[in-house]
Amino acid sequence: MPALWKDGWLARARPVASPNFDARPHGVDIELLVIHNISLPPGKFGGDSIERLFTNTLEHSSHPFFAGLTDLRVSAHFLVRRDGSLLQFVSCDQRAWHAGASSWRGRTGCNDFSIGIEIEGTDDRPFTGVQYARASRLMRRVVAAYPTISGIAGHSEIAPGRKTDPGPHFNWERFLDNGPQDEFARAMRGRERGHDRRKPLAQVKKLY
Repeated sequence: MPALWKDGWLARARPVASPNFDARPHGVDIELLVIHNISLPPGKFGGDSIERLFTNTLEHSSHPFFAGLTDLRVSAHFLVRRDGSLLQFVSCDQRAWHAGASSWRGRTGCNDFSIGIEIEGTDDRPFTGVQYARASRLMRRVVAAYPTISGIAGHSEIAPGRKTDPGPHFNWERFLDNGPQDEFARAMRGRERGHDRRKPLAQVKKLY
């Protein structure tokens, strides 16, 4: 049976290598998952525009909105599409450029110590059931592989006033409860309250 992870790449995700990453600072542990939403053009789903944005191959003349993205160099570790398909752009061992100016629990520069998960969507529309199922399982696999992770936050939580995603339609309860480990879900719901997650993590490792 092939390994689930290799060098920070998840075997069950389709790899689409982005050049927009660099090394994490030496000795810095991964401690945070950041949840985003994205659609390109805004409000439009499907197509390859997100992949092209993250790989610097976007045709900026193909849509008026893209003209403002000419010099943008961004990426995320993962993308969950509307149909639940999963793509990976950057190894989790590397620093993807997803958070921008940000802070969490008094620490700035969240890219240094986080993994970014983009979910295809907008602030004003519900996400799909298969997205919740896929994102929840992804979250559990990432946390099992990187047990130093102690929190999950939306982009709006680490960049308040600058970012609004994943937005009011993102159902945190559904995301965290979309799996068999209720104790794990309860602990993750307390991500900002310092719950002890050692026992739930051990259970997740047995599953994945």
